[in-house]
Amino acid sequence: MTMAFSSLTPVFVAIICVLIGIIVKGRKTNSKNEPRKTSKKAESRPWVDDDLKDSTDLHPEEEDDGEWQESEDIAHTPFSLERYSEEDMIKRSKNFYELLNKRRSVRFISDEPVPREVIDNVIKTAGTSPSGAHTEPWTFVVVKDIEIKHKIREIIEEEEEINYKKRMGDRWVNDLKRLRTNWIKEYLDTAPYLILIFKQVHGMLPDGKKKTHYYNEISVSIACGILLAALQNVGLVTVTTTPLNCGPRLRVLLGRPTNEKLLMLLPVGYPSKDATVPDLTRKPLDDIMVVV
Repeated sequence: MTMAFSSLTPVFVAIICVLIGIIVKGRKTNSKNEPRKTSKKAESRPWVDDDLKDSTDLHPEEEDDGEWQESEDIAHTPFSLERYSEEDMIKRSKNFYELLNKRRSVRFISDEPVPREVIDNVIKTAGTSPSGAHTEPWTFVVVKDIEIKHKIREIIEEEEEINYKKRMGDRWVNDLKRLRTNWIKEYLDTAPYLILIFKQVHGMLPDGKKKTHYYNEISVSIACGILLAALQNVGLVTVTTTPLNCGPRLRVLLGRPTNEKLLMLLPVGYPSKDATVPDLTRKPLDDIMVVV
């Protein structure tokens, strides 16, 4: 019995190999004839994924092209800061909170003139913001020219109408309805100043070399926050706007270089006499702070 079984084994092995070959061939044939199942393509969200793309993103190979500036040593100096009593600290912190708690996004802005020196000072204040490796990767473009302001409004309203009607989607538009906002931006004409904040994705030195700007978007965002506080401190209002899909056109209009991308636009002025704001409340401290 053992001899018979051993003699048949090669035959069984050959049969099994043939069967496997037939099965595999059949599957390949079927896969060619059947239509491929493709995964559903992710929905394009240009207002999130593609906005601010302005042909200024750096490629990894650029970092080693020999055109970058070498860092230099910086001298350090003694530092001191005025120290307050605990009582004064509590009082000052409370007063500053009460000042900024009055800050609101205002879309009804008067055309009443604002002293230019005030604008200079609030932007200098924003320029005190910390930045990655002290690169200060920001450019504040102040627009007061009536014609340029109107061109900015035309560009933004054209894109915003498309955003509201096609790009943003029903959920986003419905969430904005309660705030009574739309693509009409009258304040871009009436505000005495428009401040457009650009982030520099890298620096450009006079000798043509590039300067790395670390954490440029975070750095410029912090500067924007300080600017909002400075505006509130002098009694001016604004509304934070991110002109979706308008960055490249506005950059060209204002003659800014290609290493700059528009991050935010602030119309700045006094509130109009008939200004209104949504009756909103802020989250309590317990909802925004965790102590561990």
